[in-house]
Amino acid sequence: MKVIEITKPGGPEVLKLSSRTCPEPSTGQVLIKVCYAGVNRPDALQRAGLYKPPSDASDLPGLEAAGEIVKMGNAVSGLSIGDPVCALLPGGGYAEYVTTQAAHCLPIPDGFSLKQAACLLRLFLRFGQTYFYEEN
Repeated sequence: MKVIEITKPGGPEVLKLSSRTCPEPSTGQVLIKVCYAGVNRPDALQRAGLYKPPSDASDLPGLEAAGEIVKMGNAVSGLSIGDPVCALLPGGGYAEYVTTQAAHCLPIPDGFSLKQAACLLRLFLRFGQTYFYEEN
C-alpha cells in the first residue's frame, strides 16, 4: 500500500511517498480503506520532530480518517464490511489502509461527505473539551 512517511524532522518537504505492507486488523479492530485523512497540529508536531508516537502506534502521521471498512478482526460488532466511517486513529492515517479499534469508529453523519467527516472527530472532541471542561 502507499503511505506518506516522515523522512526526518522538518517542514512539509520531509514527507515522502513510500510503500508498506497493508496492516491486518487484530481482535476488536477494523481495517479501513482511507479516502481522506484529517490533518491536525499533532501531525505537524510529529513531522517537526516534536511529537513521538506511542510505541504501540504506527510511526506514520494521521490521527483521524474517513473511509470504508474492508476487513474486521474477531469480536467486532455493530459494524459491517462496506460501512463508511470516520475514525480516531493511534496514527497511520496517512496511508491507503489503516487499522483502529472498532470502538473508535463512527458512522458518517447525515449530510456529511467523507471529506468533511475526516476531520470531524477531533474537532468535536476539542469543542466538547473546551465547552464542558475548560469553561466550567
